[in-house]
Amino acid sequence: MLHRALIPSAALLLMTQVALAQPRVLDPDIQMRKILDASRGVFRMAEDPRDHALYLLFQSGAISRIELKEGDNTSATQALYTATDHKVSSPAGFAIGPDGTMYLTQNKSAAGGRNVASLTKGVIDAATGERVWSILAQTEPFEQCACIFNHQVNGIAVSPDNRYVYVNSGSRTDHGEVQDNNNRFPGMREVPLTSAIFRLPTSGQDLVLPADEAALRASGYFYADGVRNAYDLAFAANGDLFATENAPDRDMSEELNWLREGHHYGFPWRMGLEDNPQRAPDYDPAKDLLLPRQFTAVREGYYHNDPTFPPPPAHFTDPVLNLGPDADSYRDPHSGEIKDASEEEVPLGTFTAHRSPLGLVFDVGGQLGGKYTGDAFVLSWTEGDPNGDSKAGPFKDASQDLLHLELAKKDDNYQAHVTRIADRFANPIDAVLVANRLYVLEYSGNRGVWELTFPEHTTAVEEELVRPTGFSLGQNYPNPFNPTTTIAYQVGREGPVELAIFDLAGQQIRSLVDASQAAGSYAVVWDGADDRGQRVASGAYLYRLQAGDFVQTRQLALIK
Repeated sequence: MLHRALIPSAALLLMTQVALAQPRVLDPDIQMRKILDASRGVFRMAEDPRDHALYLLFQSGAISRIELKEGDNTSATQALYTATDHKVSSPAGFAIGPDGTMYLTQNKSAAGGRNVASLTKGVIDAATGERVWSILAQTEPFEQCACIFNHQVNGIAVSPDNRYVYVNSGSRTDHGEVQDNNNRFPGMREVPLTSAIFRLPTSGQDLVLPADEAALRASGYFYADGVRNAYDLAFAANGDLFATENAPDRDMSEELNWLREGHHYGFPWRMGLEDNPQRAPDYDPAKDLLLPRQFTAVREGYYHNDPTFPPPPAHFTDPVLNLGPDADSYRDPHSGEIKDASEEEVPLGTFTAHRSPLGLVFDVGGQLGGKYTGDAFVLSWTEGDPNGDSKAGPFKDASQDLLHLELAKKDDNYQAHVTRIADRFANPIDAVLVANRLYVLEYSGNRGVWELTFPEHTTAVEEELVRPTGFSLGQNYPNPFNPTTTIAYQVGREGPVELAIFDLAGQQIRSLVDASQAAGSYAVVWDGADDRGQRVASGAYLYRLQAGDFVQTRQLALIK
């Protein structure tokens, strides 16, 4: 089995397909269907927030749109762009901003064993309707490892206010060991352009990220430090940014981190809640019970006594704590036994080792019903061994599943109740949540795109079933928003029209339209204020259009 660190690189093409059973849901309130077979090389999926269309990204650089149809395996794809259009022949990350702009990350080899990473954007020209591609930012060449641990630049998230793009640059080492690339870079571990999160303005053009530490920090683009490989980033409804994190080959927890400007998340000195043992002057790998021989860094002897390991920074920010009941196995460093952290009341930050969490999504619009409203979900890539630890994956933890995360703030961080709600996927690699439907992309095995339909959120404001022809209420844009959002609607015949904002308890907080209007299309802007002119709190709200017999309600989210 190839090392999971290869997931974000072109080495995905080498992954052997595994014939697995069809995925299953573990909650009877969730329905699942396979909407289409995914072609070889599809590894990223994104949603256009304007119309909720789904797009697939291929490792070749091709981008296709999914044409959703009812019924099992009846949907289709329409090819839109190729690498010839956007000049990104080896993409790693994919995102679509609130205005429909597409973003792609890419890594290309440079002279002397170095890498140059770039962020390309495709903006729709208002005059022609065509997408115009350009380079938003590019790194100076930075040093690579002659190993499989070059995670490079990959994950992307666009801020809900459409001002910034957040980009992950993964580590070049497994755990901060010296990787000199066959003596090209003596004594080199991590470098300024690795194991970090960058924040770039969406309006940027041909920006340069310097390879020098002081210049990079002075540029204003350096956002957070100490992340090994934040392959997926996503915003919660309140505007907080989260990222999943792949841990090293040692049995140390995979992380979920709340990313904040200026914070350091520990790598390579601390992973999960554990210190890197290679920091200790008396470290003896022969006595380390957390070194599974199935993994490359262990087999290659990268864990060893390392008296020159650099001293750590002053302070680290811990990952989100897992309160169980699932994805919380750990190996006792003293006995080597596999235990359940929540049963043992041992803090775990965050997931069972070697799960490789991917596909992080949030119910930002509060459209999921029941126990899922406003919560998060994450996939896990690695198969693992459900009964022990014979495979190079999570121990006594089947993985390749979908986890439900109930996040709650605790002091200056978050903690999460984690529950498995679907499993038996085949290397699930990405996910998108649209209204009450979650889409999961597999990379191998069945190689499909699966649609999981959750219960819809119900409120005191009910949507009428009768919808006369010619009337409609569009989804607000952007959503989530700050400071303003636009609501478009259509009136089928002349008459009284009311458009209002409600809280989730059904109390009206703002009247936007209360007048007689002729048939036609309209748009109104809400500035996030109530009828008294006071800004309302962050969170989910409802907006309702009532025009004669027509009544329709939708949901939106305000962030600050």
